[in-house]
Amino acid sequence: MADAPDTLAAAPPTPPVPLTALLAHEELGLRQIAGPDAARTGAVVHWVHTSEMADPYPYLLGGELLLTAGVHVPAADADSVADRLDAYAARIVAAGGAALGFGVAPVHDTVPEALVDACERHGLPLLEVPPRTTFSGVARAVWQLMAEARHAELRRVTQAQQGLAAAASRPDPVPALLRQLAARLSGYAALYGADGTPAQSAGTPPEPGAGAALGRLVGVVNPGGGAASDEGRGTGVGGSAARGQAERAPRPAPASATDTAAGTHLAAYALAGAHGLALGVATRQREPGGHTLAGVAAVLLSLLTAPHQGAAESARSAALVRLLLGAAPEDVAPLLGPGRWTVVHARVRGGDHERTPATPASLAAALGSVLADDGRGVDGGGAADPRGVARDESADGGGREAGSSREAGSSKEAGSGKEAESRTTGAGTPRPVRLLLPADREPAPQAGWTLGVSAPAGAEALPAADAQAARALRRAEATRVPFVRHRETGLAGLVAPAEADAHARTLLAPLGDGGPLPETLRTWLSLHGSWDRTAAALSVHRNTVRQRVTRCATLLDVDLDDPDVRMELWFALGRTGGAG
Repeated sequence: MADAPDTLAAAPPTPPVPLTALLAHEELGLRQIAGPDAARTGAVVHWVHTSEMADPYPYLLGGELLLTAGVHVPAADADSVADRLDAYAARIVAAGGAALGFGVAPVHDTVPEALVDACERHGLPLLEVPPRTTFSGVARAVWQLMAEARHAELRRVTQAQQGLAAAASRPDPVPALLRQLAARLSGYAALYGADGTPAQSAGTPPEPGAGAALGRLVGVVNPGGGAASDEGRGTGVGGSAARGQAERAPRPAPASATDTAAGTHLAAYALAGAHGLALGVATRQREPGGHTLAGVAAVLLSLLTAPHQGAAESARSAALVRLLLGAAPEDVAPLLGPGRWTVVHARVRGGDHERTPATPASLAAALGSVLADDGRGVDGGGAADPRGVARDESADGGGREAGSSREAGSSKEAGSGKEAESRTTGAGTPRPVRLLLPADREPAPQAGWTLGVSAPAGAEALPAADAQAARALRRAEATRVPFVRHRETGLAGLVAPAEADAHARTLLAPLGDGGPLPETLRTWLSLHGSWDRTAAALSVHRNTVRQRVTRCATLLDVDLDDPDVRMELWFALGRTGGAG
């Protein structure tokens, strides 16, 4: 019979039930007769499983209370019964079973002594289930205790959330919030600055090793911070490889990350809207609901540390003044925010003008942008143009003159006619609304609008990005789809980056994270399947290369002689940083 996987499944997201709670349940009448004392070890049960298999290992996920009536257990006078029951207990322990429950009657009048001895030797708690207690009754009791624990956890989280909200309303909100979080988690909470060091903290600091690990973890969610920068500046092969991989395939940083160091549970959370800030948490033990509380604190800190609207308005005013006085766009762009930008062109979808009250202001709010051009000119003559000529950026040809504002307005009546004319081209097509979004903010389709989105670009490349968005909008309208993103040319441009990354991770998952297999396969493919050249490049024997490549083919279940398979694998390795 095949063995179960070496790596046991993670515990389910439900509160575990202490084994002592089951033993204290009077209606069940359970009694521990072997194994370490449950009160001393703090043993817990995650679920209940019933099996009469002689070897239940392949069917266990870990954390179970395994129930059996002993159908598979031979009579006491049978040959080698002690050895068989010893192996039985050992397999349950190897599978991560929490405890074994043996039902007395109808198969056995008492728990076999050989089983008691085996459980004692292997440290497996053995419970005697009396005849009046059904296995389904034990399972029902476990689920009831889980539900009670879950309700208690929800009450605790709710009370803690109220405490965090109250702290955020104090005159010193950030320190008060950190103190409240540290007290609720019985640990340490710190607000890390853009340089990767704690700016404010509360609670008992972790040991130096754990503190350093927490700083590195903050660098994972905040790669622009000091910790991540220090890692990127590492010397030697490791530093060069890290820089090369980052240049080949930049990926967005995760919103949160966890780790364990020196017996301390660590977690880091990036703060949305606050560039370079992160929340770091260290606790000696992981409490139920702790991650939820830290997430709430991260949201509140994001609101407290985000730039205020007044400051943003001031920056936009300064940028406009500098542009009017002749400053270059790339010199002004830092006033509006760091990093690159995405240009969005939008037009009210045909046929939706009356059904959907779509306005440029509502679109900008939905996309989270305050940098928007609603398509109107200064005097109602279309989008402003340096030569006094209205241009239709979304028309075929990308910038055809639509006539001067005076000519376009000569055939219109005063009053409401000018408002309608201000958003239309000479051909009667509504001018697109144009918006700027930070590149890390992902635009999404919006009801009532057709959107064209550019590739991320720096300030110096915004005119090209504007043209990309215009072309994307034309494609969206021509194909009658609500959203089109500009894609680069080449094979990679045919697939959305997120979809390509997901496909690559799924395809290469059997090879595992790290290890020699992905790198060997990459090198072998790059050298067109040459065993000798691959062996020389990796400084290994050619037989080692053959074994690894054969192992890759077996794990991936593919024919590596098929050129289509090789092409797909090369594409996937490139998305995961494995192809250079």
